[in-house]
Amino acid sequence: MGDQTPAARPGTAGGHGSIHGAGGHGAVRGAEGHEAVHGAHGHGSVHGRGVTSGGGPEGEHGARQPYNPTYDPLVHPTPGHGQQYSPTYWIDTAGTPPQDDGPIDSDRDVDVAIIGSGFTGLSTAIALAQEHGIRAVVLEANRVAWGCTTRNGGQAQCASGRLKRSEWIARWGLDTALALHAECVDAMDYFRAQIADIDCDAQPGGHLYIAHRPQRMPVLEKEAKLLRETFHYDAQILDADTLRGQYIDDHEAAGAMHEPEGIGVHPAKLAFGYVRKARALGVKVHPASPVLGWERQGEGANERHLLRTPGGVVRARVVGVATGGYTSQTLNPQLKDRIMPILANSIVTRPLAPAEIEANGLRTFQIITDTRVLRHYYRVLPDGRLQIGTRSAITGSDATAPRHLDLVRAGLARKFPGLRDVDIDYYWWGWVDVSHDMMPRIAQPDPHSALYYALGYGGNGVSYSAQAGRRLAQHIAGKTADVPKLPIFEGALPYPDFAGLFNARWLAPFRRLGQWGLYHWYHLKDERL
Repeated sequence: MGDQTPAARPGTAGGHGSIHGAGGHGAVRGAEGHEAVHGAHGHGSVHGRGVTSGGGPEGEHGARQPYNPTYDPLVHPTPGHGQQYSPTYWIDTAGTPPQDDGPIDSDRDVDVAIIGSGFTGLSTAIALAQEHGIRAVVLEANRVAWGCTTRNGGQAQCASGRLKRSEWIARWGLDTALALHAECVDAMDYFRAQIADIDCDAQPGGHLYIAHRPQRMPVLEKEAKLLRETFHYDAQILDADTLRGQYIDDHEAAGAMHEPEGIGVHPAKLAFGYVRKARALGVKVHPASPVLGWERQGEGANERHLLRTPGGVVRARVVGVATGGYTSQTLNPQLKDRIMPILANSIVTRPLAPAEIEANGLRTFQIITDTRVLRHYYRVLPDGRLQIGTRSAITGSDATAPRHLDLVRAGLARKFPGLRDVDIDYYWWGWVDVSHDMMPRIAQPDPHSALYYALGYGGNGVSYSAQAGRRLAQHIAGKTADVPKLPIFEGALPYPDFAGLFNARWLAPFRRLGQWGLYHWYHLKDERL
């Protein structure tokens, strides 16, 4: 299989027991004071602890807001101001957050401002410094890497956006699809190079794409054949016996497609490594500095973007936006209604003993997703825990409802019945940036303004965000000749579409109604049709 089995891996938590949440099935660890998230199946309690920020002791950079679990980018004007981290497994196990440069505390002029300190923003700043000699200023509303970056599943895949290779061909033709595949392969190589000197618990070995029902196997077989014969990418089909006997005993699995490219990472350790790397290159990273207002003055060489923060106005010649699923509707007119934020939630179990890992057939550390439209993504972590996530609520106000925890626990129980009542140490959720055509844009939406963005990965941004940052840096530095001529690097993100027939901004207020209907249809399609 090319990877060490979890049961044999040194450091798995045999004999540790339930270190957070003993005394009842389904104990959940979360943010203090947010009791609304617990009580799944009648079990569990919330008993987390606060997490201090980078940049020194609590309060060094002023008052901190508590984490807001009901934040909604389509409702709230900003993601907050110096908020605590979401109570994720990643934050709790990443160690001390890195030093930063404190909040903006005066007006200043800069060449390049990057909004957002997640994977994309930091990767852009690193590439600008390493490859172009430009030292950007990074503005973060809350704490460094506060948003999508520290709330995902840590799955680095050879992908960009939500569409499969066969769908690329159908949309753009074979030549463009081949070029986009080459871009994704190059992105994985670049990602490996960027993380080589960062201790982020990397787990290489590939990606398993599991058919959760027999009806999905022909689709995987067709896609694997296309990948091998047309893209020269060694995707292999595993039958159910091979998959469950040698890789993972997922009780839903009817087989799988195995991709050679795929790395599991610890997102917070990776992000904190990016922060340290960026600052070592001279990048300034300013937390607790939300952009509350944005004014554009001048034209051409005289253009300036005035970004108003609580501590002062940052006057930038160029702005790069890397705000992901936390892109507020009011940030800039070029961004309004361009991204559909989708909630995803995750749980992490207590550490499993080697005997439990063996009994439940958890034989690989490879990253895994299934063929649901509302997909499950899961893997065994280096310390012997199991992480699993799926889609969640539609609105932020509904995110704390216990039924969303019930949903992900039910998925765990279907796949691994022996873990039905295992204690859950961590539960969280976060916003994913989905574009309306299911593919990202790393582009300059208006050729007359020095505003650039990298947005819309659709849940496939852990690895590709590094390449996106590199491409965004090339755009910002004026090196557009180095950027491949691909649709994802050209033009603006589209407005909402109606059944794939047309795009229109007037559809935006109805998106969540459409999402509600689609979720019901997807559930029917995933589980019954």
